[in-house]
Amino acid sequence: MSFDRAQFKRQERAGYDRIGARYLAAATSRQAIAEGLLAAADIAAGQRVLDLASGPGLLARDAAVVVGPTGLVVASDISGGQLACCPDLARVSADGERLPFAAASFDRVLCGLGLMFFPDEDAALAEVHRVLRPAGRLALSVWGSAAEVPLIECALACLRRELPPPRVARPSIFRCGEPGWLERRLASAGFHDLTVAPLRFTVGFADADAYWQGFLDIAGGAAESLSRLPPDKQQALAAAVAADLEPHRGADGYHLTSTVLIASAARACSQLGDGRR
Repeated sequence: MSFDRAQFKRQERAGYDRIGARYLAAATSRQAIAEGLLAAADIAAGQRVLDLASGPGLLARDAAVVVGPTGLVVASDISGGQLACCPDLARVSADGERLPFAAASFDRVLCGLGLMFFPDEDAALAEVHRVLRPAGRLALSVWGSAAEVPLIECALACLRRELPPPRVARPSIFRCGEPGWLERRLASAGFHDLTVAPLRFTVGFADADAYWQGFLDIAGGAAESLSRLPPDKQQALAAAVAADLEPHRGADGYHLTSTVLIASAARACSQLGDGRR
């Protein structure tokens, strides 16, 4: 079977709708990533900011404090269930590969841990470029390579070991962390003044059950698929993941140090035409 982008998006939307507010609680443990991304974005008062793949709007809220009453922050996500967690923000439910905004609408675009979930990342970056004003900036974060992200890879390794291979392969969420990947994609989309820097952070869990629930609370489409398994199989997976966590065991539980890449890039100064592509 060939990869079905539409089905993939439906599954991701359903998964993040299912997770709902649990994702908001889990995301607070990764505050260091949000702080690094916002610093790279160099947001200022009065600017118009789009937070792409916003989820429950954590980045958008922080950006709104900076832009103040004279600016605007719009939270956009494919999941209406996630956007329902941020009723205090301007919200637009949209596919990041086809944004419903006019060209040159925003001074800044943020995308926290979202690009790797777009099946066509080139289309998403082209849309970001289109909606940015001349000299506007994109700041994004992505997972590093699989070996550098035990926070996610421990769970995925368990799934690969305990479950049959999926009938249709999913895009790897670690592909954006390959050396040079971001630089090539951003340059191809027309961005310049590129910077990419690693950021390491640590998340702790009291036991394997806490880790597994933490994974399910951020796993989107994977969580949707796992929810369809029989309860006994779900319990078996929760128990089996302890083997993959063993290298990260400490005296007071598990501590997983992982790497994200934070990238910043500027849109060229030439003016795009008005309206959508």
